[in-house]
Amino acid sequence: MSSGSKRSVLPVSVDTIAQSGVEKESHSDVLQLPDANIFELLLRITAQFSEKEFLIYYDENGTRIALTYEAITNFVKRTANFLVASGISKGDKVATVSRNHWETVVQYFAVFAVGGIVVPINAGEDDKRIQYTFENSGVKLAFVHNQLVSRIKGIREKSSLNFTIVQSGVAEAPSDLPFLERIARFQATSPKRDSHSLSDEALIVYTSGTTGNPKGVVLTQYNLLVDAKAISDWHEITSEQTMMCVLPIHHVNGTVVTIITPLFVGASVVLNHKFQSDHFFPRIAAESVSIVSVVPTLLQFLLHADIDLRAYDLSSLRHIICGAGPLTIELAQNFERRYRIPIIHGYGLSETTCYSCFLPLSLTEKEHQRWMSDYGFPSIGAPLPVNTMEIHDELGVSQPVGMKGEIVIRGHNVMRGYFRNEEANASAFRSGWFRTGDEGFFHIDSRGRKFFFISGRLKELIIRGGVNISPLEIDEVLMQIAGVESGIAIGFENDWYGEEVGAYVKLKPGVKMEAEFILQQCRARLPFSKSPKAVVFGSDIPVTSTGKYQRNRCKVLFQDWKKVQFNEKR
Repeated sequence: MSSGSKRSVLPVSVDTIAQSGVEKESHSDVLQLPDANIFELLLRITAQFSEKEFLIYYDENGTRIALTYEAITNFVKRTANFLVASGISKGDKVATVSRNHWETVVQYFAVFAVGGIVVPINAGEDDKRIQYTFENSGVKLAFVHNQLVSRIKGIREKSSLNFTIVQSGVAEAPSDLPFLERIARFQATSPKRDSHSLSDEALIVYTSGTTGNPKGVVLTQYNLLVDAKAISDWHEITSEQTMMCVLPIHHVNGTVVTIITPLFVGASVVLNHKFQSDHFFPRIAAESVSIVSVVPTLLQFLLHADIDLRAYDLSSLRHIICGAGPLTIELAQNFERRYRIPIIHGYGLSETTCYSCFLPLSLTEKEHQRWMSDYGFPSIGAPLPVNTMEIHDELGVSQPVGMKGEIVIRGHNVMRGYFRNEEANASAFRSGWFRTGDEGFFHIDSRGRKFFFISGRLKELIIRGGVNISPLEIDEVLMQIAGVESGIAIGFENDWYGEEVGAYVKLKPGVKMEAEFILQQCRARLPFSKSPKAVVFGSDIPVTSTGKYQRNRCKVLFQDWKKVQFNEKR
């Protein structure tokens, strides 16, 4: 991409965004990144481990497909040459519309190889949002899984773009030429391409916001590799290990943690078509998996599944990475007690490539439990060496130990900026820091390390009578009520206080419970101002594809209480 194109992304706030990145591109030698770009990394690792299985893919039927480093690299080269022949060059956007599949991994690396930019599409989004993503990013080509081709063609017809659709998977009609047949016509040789470097843009990930159009997070090849290096160093991942991916690879957690990080060290990856509780532990045992990255929602599924671990050899499993959603103390404790598997809690955003902090692996069991339970919320850990974190007030002033404020981050893994969104960039970057929009605080251990906590999402805070209330605090209480499988606090519109507190609750199978009982249990543990005033029961709590609660979608369920004045009974 030309320098002019880059400036079109960030026409107003280039200086402040550069500060938030701590002039990251001038620090590549300091961080000792060994490769000029991601494709060079793939070639180097393949030369070392050509016959080693890199990608083990389990499809929706449980069929195992194993691909060596050499096989993957050959597929990448053929695909890259196909892209060049299709007119894709440096800076062009290529979308992927698929569920987890090994072909999608090949397509990612092939786009990187020609200096292109991948635009991952979440097929679970509605048509209007997908159309907006296509148009906003300006995609020239889209790799689309065969089951989604008809839908994407319909979206393209309504779009202002006429991008090329390349079908992945098995062809459903004789007239269709699927991905593997297309690329088979091209040589497995390194593609002719414009020179590109770590500073080139690699991904535009569109955030799954609950309102308005999604924002395109622009990540460079440097962003991806420095975060992968930091994650592999922190978790002591080596070429001898195998990681497992159960999260969607259209999101940075699936892509960075369990695809690019294993590649960075020459490890192996077990890629699942989707998460399934009954296959989770059997595949860990069968493939000798060391680390899995999950979101709290998946811990809930595993906790409520009827699984006897005595049937499986899990000696290879060191720990589970958990982030990208609200983890409660109770859920963490219940999971660790039942399965005796440590949870390494962490935190990050698409805007910081992926993870920015983790609990240290070196903690004793007593220290681990302290940081996971003694401060009202499970700690998200200490910052990775590639970034710095602080707590700021509304004026951008750093806050002391224990004081709540906004979590802010700057460092090598901070995004280049939001794509073609001057207003969002101006709001997100201030005083040389990226403002996460998450409320948190920190405490310091005996070694002087800052351990951070997330106490709520600032834009999700319930503002009752001018007083801010963190919904996560109420979530903790709801989850402690016997018979409640999951529950979240909702701030709903109220004529008397602006917002009031509601509870959306899913009960465990077979449990019957009155709303009044839940209100009483909450009132016993919370002051009246923070206690739920109304309860709505449901069969499922809406979450994004990455496991984050969508509280705003539940607000409409509390319309009947809009005009009610709730008074404390004395």
